[in-house]
Amino acid sequence: MIIAEAGVNHNGSFDLATQLIDAAVEAKADIVKFQTFKAEKVVVKSAVKAQYQVQNTCSNESQLDMIKKLQLSESQHWQLVKYCEQKGITFLSTPFDLDSIDLLIELGVKTGKIPSGEITNLPYLRKMAKSFETIILSTGMATMDEVTFAMKVLLDNGTRKESLTILHCNTEYPTPFRDVNLRAMITMQDAFHVKTGYSDHTPGIEVPLAAVALGATIIEKHFTLDKDMEGPDHKASLDPGELRQMVTSIRNIEQALGSSEKKPSSSEEKNIVIARRSIVAAQPIKKGELFTENNLTVKRPGNGVSPIYWDKIIGTVSGKDYNPDEMISL
Repeated sequence: MIIAEAGVNHNGSFDLATQLIDAAVEAKADIVKFQTFKAEKVVVKSAVKAQYQVQNTCSNESQLDMIKKLQLSESQHWQLVKYCEQKGITFLSTPFDLDSIDLLIELGVKTGKIPSGEITNLPYLRKMAKSFETIILSTGMATMDEVTFAMKVLLDNGTRKESLTILHCNTEYPTPFRDVNLRAMITMQDAFHVKTGYSDHTPGIEVPLAAVALGATIIEKHFTLDKDMEGPDHKASLDPGELRQMVTSIRNIEQALGSSEKKPSSSEEKNIVIARRSIVAAQPIKKGELFTENNLTVKRPGNGVSPIYWDKIIGTVSGKDYNPDEMISL
């Protein structure tokens, strides 16, 4: 499942939000995801911005002032849900406060997406577990003990293990490749026996593709209409063309992973006879002559006796005359 993370890259504009939905549809993502919050319920007035937020937004505003400009109204949420229905893509949003959980339930959202920053938020986790049957939990900045804590809260409050997916994540924008630690996704899968996926903040699309190859069941990736727009997440996002390329590449990898059964594919079966070899006469051989390593060899095509039987044929008696390159018969 590919989640195209629009996040707050609409910059508070409903028009930009619909354009982001259009881009996600064009890229053939499964889901387009936004962020739902009431700014005053998320941060205190004195909260400072992260370094990447300072670099990509107005430097003299607080975190509260910044996110106030990025929130969408309730009516805009309803309109976006309707727009997604018209466009044939699933609407999803991450709630950042308890009231926003209620709004998403009213909107008919079926999946609860927990952001990395809320993994230690006990009352939030409890309400998410009680509100959504399906949960996706991002684990950026978390230790294994903190992931264990969050999982226990969710499971104790109604989340079924088979309905939970844990996303490995690094909460830096953009994430340096050296800090991705993608193998941690496998560590969590082995430890918790749940579905796992990957929420990516690295530049480009290489790491999400690697995650798919390692067994990720969900890929989440930020995208934007223009990386040069002002806003906290634009520069760490894909542009629409890169999003399309990522989706196409993931679908190709899904096909390439196959069934795990080792056998000739239907496309290569026709080449078996051409590429493999048969046992043939290396020189003239008379009837009654012994087959030896000197008078036999192996050559293409492979529609004669397979060299698998080389040891069985060596030392036996020829039942007929053979010319050079003539296939030996049993």
